[in-house]
Amino acid sequence: MSPSVVAPETLAAVQQLYGEQSHLIDEGHARDWALTFTTDGEFVSPSYPAPVTGTDALTAFAERFAADARARGEVTRHVLTNLFVRSAGERHATVQAYLQIVTTPRGEPSRLVRQTTITDDLVQCGDGWRIRRRVVRRDDQPQ
Repeated sequence: MSPSVVAPETLAAVQQLYGEQSHLIDEGHARDWALTFTTDGEFVSPSYPAPVTGTDALTAFAERFAADARARGEVTRHVLTNLFVRSAGERHATVQAYLQIVTTPRGEPSRLVRQTTITDDLVQCGDGWRIRRRVVRRDDQPQ
């Protein structure tokens, strides 16, 4: 399958979205992280019992994520690599990337918690690209 040609401006904006999103959740900015999704955005991951949908639920999810890391005395990093915009139109894009979750307990070496692949459906909103739906696949689970 030949990927569609993606405008450099779109690639830059999408890359900026993912960098911002990783920093926001890692720094505990839950509401701002949730706002990188559309208001009806959905996060689907086998690491959690059910999909998380909508700004309020996404905010609560990110708040719990940050609180759990603090309680364990760990710094968590979302390391996103191999970003591939599979297709992009004027108002829609499909993106795949590898996402590593890495934690560093105080005074200890960092460790890889899980390796995943994310597939996101993005939409162009008035103020930039937002994630409409994220589906996470874990490398340690059957496909």
